Amino acid sequence: MANPPRSVLVVDDEPSLRLLCRVNLELEGHRVLEAATVDEARDLLGRETVDVVLLDMHIGSGSGLDVLEEIERKELPVRVVVLSGTSEITPALRARAHSVLGKPFALEELSAAVSGP
Repeated sequence: MANPPRSVLVVDDEPSLRLLCRVNLELEGHRVLEAATVDEARDLLGRETVDVVLLDMHIGSGSGLDVLEEIERKELPVRVVVLSGTSEITPALRARAHSVLGKPFALEELSAAVSGP
């Protein structure tokens, strides 16, 4: 049995990556929101119900850690999937996230990270 559709927030400053995620996740039936900055992510998390956050650690002049701390501070029941183009994911950060996807990632990995248990 397929997993139910989820509401996904993609937080990344790269428009092409946000578009790739949006198109593929919407084809799977998920609802996708996008944020290009830390402030946009905070705003959306404050007014939308989100199941999964795909979170880049380097968001322009901001940091994905700021978004992660907001999620933890508000105790939001979301699955956080860290997106990273580097291998510099610390064990402490890895413990705070549900999973980590290295960029570039396969579409199957994206789907599994969003739809998995």
